[in-house]
Amino acid sequence: MRVAIVTESFPPEVNGVAHSVLRTAEHLLRRGHQPLVVTPAPARGAQCPPQTFGSGAAAERIPVVRIPSMPLPGYPQVRIALPSRQLAAALAGHRPDIVHLASPFLLGARGMHVAARLGVPAVAVYQTDLAGYAHAYRAGRGLGEAAAWRRIRAVHRAAARTLAPSTPAAQDLTAHGVPRVQLWPRGVDSVRFHPRHRDEALHRALAPGGEVLVGYVGRLAPEKRVDLLARASALPGVRVVVIGDGPSAPGLRAAMPGAVFLGRRTGEELARCFATLDVFVHTGPLETFCQTIQEAMASGVAVIGPAAGGPLDLVSHHRTGLLVPPRDGAAVARAVAELADDPARRDAYGKAGRAEVTARTWEAVGDLLLRHYAEVLAEHRGAPVAVPVPGAVPVPASLPVPVASAPASDSVPPASAGSPVLPVLPVLPEELSA
Repeated sequence: MRVAIVTESFPPEVNGVAHSVLRTAEHLLRRGHQPLVVTPAPARGAQCPPQTFGSGAAAERIPVVRIPSMPLPGYPQVRIALPSRQLAAALAGHRPDIVHLASPFLLGARGMHVAARLGVPAVAVYQTDLAGYAHAYRAGRGLGEAAAWRRIRAVHRAAARTLAPSTPAAQDLTAHGVPRVQLWPRGVDSVRFHPRHRDEALHRALAPGGEVLVGYVGRLAPEKRVDLLARASALPGVRVVVIGDGPSAPGLRAAMPGAVFLGRRTGEELARCFATLDVFVHTGPLETFCQTIQEAMASGVAVIGPAAGGPLDLVSHHRTGLLVPPRDGAAVARAVAELADDPARRDAYGKAGRAEVTARTWEAVGDLLLRHYAEVLAEHRGAPVAVPVPGAVPVPASLPVPVASAPASDSVPPASAGSPVLPVLPVLPEELSA
């Protein structure tokens, strides 16, 4: 199968979209398929090492076409592809059987147009809550959020299938008029992220007073709400460590003078940092999946996450970690204090989390994607589809399920009244502070 992957982000960028696209391309090669990646070019001078899998002479290259780009105003770490004939030429030259659009918005929308012109079916993979980001950045006082949803609908309605990474993301898409939504989660490398990488010497260096090490890993940007860790960083016996970089870094350093900022970490060093934490906290309320929570769980670390978006599918409240109301710094601090005072619970949560994610391999997730491709190609050719994709949950056009209002501020906020939702919902805790 020849697959053209049009993505808004790819290494050397470090984020969830770039990582999942690289893993997808690697898996396609390993299964004997022929991928092509089309992506915005990084900033001038950025190193772009060859993307390979395997080693030595047997290593195979992933062909990558990099479209001229410019930095996103106000967030130069994000690149936007400029209009270019390279995209159409690359897709036509590759002669794909299917086009995979990763987090499509600008370049992805152009990719959809080219795919339609070529008569090739496209699968759109929803990975970024762009509408939520527009709201977080206060773009046009709400107009930016509405415009983002218009673009999302336009692109995804033209796709043969939209793949959502989590149940809440699928619900959100369906509620906003996106059809043909099914689930496709993310894998995790549970060999790379493993409790055996815990480094007690590193722990002593980061927490010389024997403090409980509470960490965040990810971009430092307004939508991630890392500022919600400020109260937790002031707790006695707690040392907050922040791993990542982004435009919010200077303000966060000023707000949390007692925290340790390690900057960006990758590879084995990142795995060592994850496993050395005592508690992992993710604060962003706009995650469609939240890969770092999975990586922390694979590392055997107890997790705290917001009761919103992707974390609802990942964190089992009071079993693998704690869910807290989104955008609530006091609730984050209470959850951190609760786990800081109970090493036995931290250990139990970490072990339960590790056991839950070990089967979520990239190989299994990649094979599920291939079955989605096969179904879309069969539908495109008018052939009957005999075997359903395991684990896929179709989202009906309308299936209202009543949701009771939360009784207190520490409870999960209810869904919007009348919103279409999936028939299978994650189990939510009635009281997150219990």
